[in-house]
Amino acid sequence: MNTVLAAEAGGTTARNLTITLFLIFVAITLVITVWASRQTKTATDFYAGGRSFSGFQNGMAIGGDYMSAASFLGIAGIIALYGYDGFLYSIGFLVAWLVALLLVAELLRNSGRYTMADVLAFRMRQRPVRTAAAVSTIIVSIFYLLAQMVGAGALVALLLGIKPGTTFLGMDADTAKVATIVMVGALMIIYVTLGGMKGTTYVQIVKAFLLMTGAIVMTLLVLAKYKFNLSSLLGDAAAASGKGSNFLEPGLRYGVETPGDALKTFYSKMDLLSLGVALVLGTAGLPHILIRFYTVPTAKAARKSVLWAIGIIGAFYLLTLALGFGAAALVGGKAITAQDKAGNTAAPQLAEALGKDFFGGSLGGATLLAIIAAVAFATILAVVAGLTLASSSSLAHDFYANVIRDGQASERQEVMVARISALVIGGVSILLSIFVQNLNVAFLVALAFAVAASGNLPAILYSLFWRRFNTSGAVWAIYGGLLAAVVLVFFSPVVSGAPTAMFPEHDWHWFPLSNPGIISIPFGFLCGWIGTLVSKEHDEEKYAELEVRSLTGAGAH
Repeated sequence: MNTVLAAEAGGTTARNLTITLFLIFVAITLVITVWASRQTKTATDFYAGGRSFSGFQNGMAIGGDYMSAASFLGIAGIIALYGYDGFLYSIGFLVAWLVALLLVAELLRNSGRYTMADVLAFRMRQRPVRTAAAVSTIIVSIFYLLAQMVGAGALVALLLGIKPGTTFLGMDADTAKVATIVMVGALMIIYVTLGGMKGTTYVQIVKAFLLMTGAIVMTLLVLAKYKFNLSSLLGDAAAASGKGSNFLEPGLRYGVETPGDALKTFYSKMDLLSLGVALVLGTAGLPHILIRFYTVPTAKAARKSVLWAIGIIGAFYLLTLALGFGAAALVGGKAITAQDKAGNTAAPQLAEALGKDFFGGSLGGATLLAIIAAVAFATILAVVAGLTLASSSSLAHDFYANVIRDGQASERQEVMVARISALVIGGVSILLSIFVQNLNVAFLVALAFAVAASGNLPAILYSLFWRRFNTSGAVWAIYGGLLAAVVLVFFSPVVSGAPTAMFPEHDWHWFPLSNPGIISIPFGFLCGWIGTLVSKEHDEEKYAELEVRSLTGAGAH
């Protein structure tokens, strides 16, 4: 009886602490957003934060933007459930930054003003290219937003003790998750519509600091639990996983060898290769990351911001090892999947276990859980704000101002359309995320990476480096890569034909891979090449001017 009462007290304390900390964070970020809204007077302020951020500030904000729910919740969960194979996500997300740094960061910052399409449309016909870029930006952002919303729903279900078959405030588990998704969506719309890039950037800086602090504390506690003996930690994780030594070796989730079925083995290995390609190439095509390069005043600051981001993100992904294997060892795969089938709650559950061990029973567990959960909420809110800003900016600046109004829109009209767009895109994301709650958030982000690398990356690289590239090539690359990625995902086991699919009771899948990157990314490059060759359009002078801009920044801002 006493144990039951203590558990109930711990659960109530966790709820109260979490709600209090969450409300404090929301209040602080809303104050920042309102302050930023008073500083946002021009389109440059709204889209690029007035280009007033230092390299360090922008590096922190990029880290805050990039270390999403997929990183904190998804990767920790996938490592906790699949061991070695889960760590592939950490490696892929980190290596992707080298591609972004070497290929696009400085050149994009020098060449554009507010969005990716500023670079793509510079030496081409504005309307078709900007329309294609706006469509691509919105689709990629929505894919990425789904992951954050799913993470939010899983997190709140854990905090409120909601499992299948239980209720909270008269709501069942599924209804409570949906209510959470709506709440997070409403907050992100407020951040973007009020604060623009300035408000979003400061929220991301605060969030990056909180997330790094929380991850470092949890990592130190996990290592202290095992007297800083990594071998003991990995041994316990493997033992608790129920999979033995296979947990620490490749092949548990990807590249699975199926005896007697060579085709199934081949598909599994191709899925691993496809995931790797998508992760490594995806960052350089993510719209919400690309627009961050426009917030700094100089190319030097852009380079410095990426270097800071690599340092912060690299350190964080090393910490995910301790979080994932720590969750496997101290919480256990069964307890994690009992709360959330996809493992999205592994890190908060680890926080609760560590709190109980180090800070005095259920109350200590509730306290650390509440703190880490508030940090995870901060993570989700900051990232969804950045994504919504990227897509609404593209819709307003590229499609409304330069396609519909043909460059005749005033700055005030443009910003107003951006704010309305944020409302619409937020609503669509809320609606779609209700259907994908059974998927791991890191896996969902990998899909967004594949879509970005298939449509945006070919157009960006061809535009910056291929003299012959033209309007037809840009449109073919964006639509071809985008369509290939989305169609292959729709007909893959992600959507139907698998127990964890969006529609598990139906089966229309014919594409065997869960990630389309290995097919759709080369297809996007091929479409761009063919589209360029079938058109005779060619502007040598404009390419020369873009080349000078990309290398020097002259005339771009």
